[in-house]
Amino acid sequence: MRAPQNRRVFVVGYEIATALGNRLETTWERAARGETGFRRVTRCEVTSRSNVVGEIPDWTPEDFDYIDPKDAYNWNADFVFLAMAMCKNALEHSGMEMTAAIGPRTACLVGSALNGTDAYRVATVNYTQQGPTKVSPYLLPNLCANLPAGKAGMLLNFTGPIFSPQGACASGNHAIGIGARMIQSGDCDVALVGGVETCLIPEIIQGFANMWATIKVGPQDRAFAEPGQASRPFSIDRRGFVLAEGGGILVLAAEEKLIDLGLTPRAEVMGIGWTSDAHHFTLPNQATIVRAIKDALTDAEIGPADIHCINAHGTSTHKGDKVEIDSLRAVFGERLSRIPISANKSQVGHSLGAAAAVEAVLGIEGLQRQTLLPTANYLPDPELGEIDVVPNIARRQACELLLSNAFGFGGTNCCIVFRGV
Repeated sequence: MRAPQNRRVFVVGYEIATALGNRLETTWERAARGETGFRRVTRCEVTSRSNVVGEIPDWTPEDFDYIDPKDAYNWNADFVFLAMAMCKNALEHSGMEMTAAIGPRTACLVGSALNGTDAYRVATVNYTQQGPTKVSPYLLPNLCANLPAGKAGMLLNFTGPIFSPQGACASGNHAIGIGARMIQSGDCDVALVGGVETCLIPEIIQGFANMWATIKVGPQDRAFAEPGQASRPFSIDRRGFVLAEGGGILVLAAEEKLIDLGLTPRAEVMGIGWTSDAHHFTLPNQATIVRAIKDALTDAEIGPADIHCINAHGTSTHKGDKVEIDSLRAVFGERLSRIPISANKSQVGHSLGAAAAVEAVLGIEGLQRQTLLPTANYLPDPELGEIDVVPNIARRQACELLLSNAFGFGGTNCCIVFRGV
């Protein structure tokens, strides 16, 4: 095998869709104002008290001029169209034109935790109510994890490698990490990377509720009258995450392509650390999380004293938040109390395979704007010790080096260091 080229990798564009808005600009403006995007589910009917979710507002694939009615009918796994939209908008944000020269050198890696579960639900209903011949011939493609990247390639005309990193709730960071490594090694020059998730169907909502992962909003909970308070990472009364739709795509490019293609760098991918727990399928393991963070710092050739801010995984579960803070304290020591920590899931919810990509975009945009997004709904928890979670209100603060954490079911961890430019 040829020797790796060891090229530097930069983020040159991005796009997100969240419970706060179907584009980055809307999401950022609302997040910076301290708003949250939660409401009781409208996509379907559920009887569980875990009915507060994050839905992407004003999200209708049929409204896009590049999706015709027949396509919209056949491709009924919404993560396909969400990926297409995110990739198209991210490419436009980068200012890059997909030419015959760069198309074959462009990869696309789009992760998802649950893939086309919405399409499978439609097929199941059709099968049980109308018979086997009513199962769509498009069902199997709708379930394929690589199809969102494939459909994005058909729309945007790139022909480099396409696949779906399957890292549960760390999928977005895995996509960024693998895409960066591919560029670094010379396998491609550009990579569209991230994650998408359209998971709001009754079975998924109820499944998370039954495993006590999502918050159950009863009459005594402060989110009962105000659903926006349902997600509260690191708070003393945190009781589970808020399930959400979402999508995030970043455009990565090799350093020499910045000049060749006239691209503007927004951040550099400095270091990647990834581990697995060998511990439990849902409960996190401090030792391997600490190693992932340390590996990311080592890969970036920096030390703990160099990190200026942290984008936490911060799901709002009692155990998960505590292990993350304990892990950060094991790496950063007493200095942790002076490092600002933002938990974006407090505002946009937990979009599973899309979450890490969404949070990477929000973190990088924060580096660009020199603004730290808040951890909403925060009430201090003495058990977590002294921490600065940028409580409730965005903060203007100069930062250059960002650590972005992501952990997933199955014990998968991926942490990335970004440098703002």
